[in-house]
Amino acid sequence: MSLNNAVTAFAGFMVLLSVLLTWKVNGNFMWLTVFIGVNLLQSAFTGFCPAANILKKFGFK
Repeated sequence: MSLNNAVTAFAGFMVLLSVLLTWKVNGNFMWLTVFIGVNLLQSAFTGFCPAANILKKFGFK
């Protein structure tokens, strides 16, 4: 799996997880969804993605 695909899969998983936590646990988990969205937006404009840096350390290329 390429780094780009891994970042996309990780972002999708985190969005689904945050929606599930918002629904089942507490409505304040919606802020996690907002954080993920803002991070994806800033990554599109700046090219800096913290998740990509972490996944690189796990061996994704």
